[in-house]
Amino acid sequence: MARRRLDTFSLSFLDIMSCGFGAVVLFYMIISATMAIRSDELNKNLSERADKLRVEASEGEDNLVELRNTLEETEKKIVEARGLSRRIIELIEDKQVELAEMEDDTVARQEHINKLKADLKALEEDSKRLSAASSQPEELGDHLRRIQGDGDRQYLTGVKVGGERVLVLLDASASMLDETIVNIIRRRNMDDAQKIRSPKWQRALRTVEWLVAQLPPGARFQIVRFSQTASPVLPDSAETWLEAADPEVVDRVIQGSRRLVPNGGTSLHNAFASVKTLTPRPDNIFLITDGLPTQGREPPRSRTVSGRARLRHFNNSLEELPAGIPVNVVLMPIEGDAQAATEFWRLAQATQGSFISPSRDWP
Repeated sequence: MARRRLDTFSLSFLDIMSCGFGAVVLFYMIISATMAIRSDELNKNLSERADKLRVEASEGEDNLVELRNTLEETEKKIVEARGLSRRIIELIEDKQVELAEMEDDTVARQEHINKLKADLKALEEDSKRLSAASSQPEELGDHLRRIQGDGDRQYLTGVKVGGERVLVLLDASASMLDETIVNIIRRRNMDDAQKIRSPKWQRALRTVEWLVAQLPPGARFQIVRFSQTASPVLPDSAETWLEAADPEVVDRVIQGSRRLVPNGGTSLHNAFASVKTLTPRPDNIFLITDGLPTQGREPPRSRTVSGRARLRHFNNSLEELPAGIPVNVVLMPIEGDAQAATEFWRLAQATQGSFISPSRDWP
């Protein structure tokens, strides 16, 4: 059997293809190994960069939070600064207004000072003129008694002491000891000498003396003291008129009034009832008191008297007052009797008299 003949070219081709395939496989393996190495290195680098970026991002977040906090504090400080600036501006404006007012006040004060200086100069001239006049002998004129003091205070009162028969009703109740309830209670427990020296009572006595000093020389008068009851200052002159032109009688009345001791309640009813005992009736009445009455004809059963009860006693007492006689009221107010001024003013207006509430240094 004949052997088959081998083709040299076929074997060579196979060798070449095998070698080429092997080379390709080898090349692929080499490239794969190289790529794996590079990939590991690249992954490692990327991982490191990612870690670094995460750290930087965390630091960035921390810095961002810190920046936000700083920004909030800054904004808060800006708001506070704006508020403080606004307050400072308002304060400056207020100070400018105050400064302008002070400048105006300074001008006004200077004008006031200049006016006071002019008034003082005028008063000094008046004082010199009065001193020069007082060094010369004076006549009493129409006045029955001389009242010590500077100037003539009658122009302040509007009270005209006129008439042919003048009756002075002097409140001699315990309330005439002082102007406050506490001091009245305190002075009421003192001895008679201290009661008589009470400043308010001394003012009342000076008022009586002032009224008597203003009487016309041809007039007749009577002074009646009243508290719970009413009676003349001179007991032996009841129901009679005294001559104002008789200096001895006038001195006796003034001295008798100075011995009176304020005591007891206030009965305006009995005071007005005493008017009817004088014949002929007075044509001018002066009432010196400090408030509404605390009783009627008889003393009250209760130790306290309400304001309504005092007003009722006052209105009832008016029924005892004869019509057509002017009543001039000199009110020395007492604490807690707010209605007194109104009611006595109405009485003076209704009778065509006058009403005054004098200062502490009058007359």
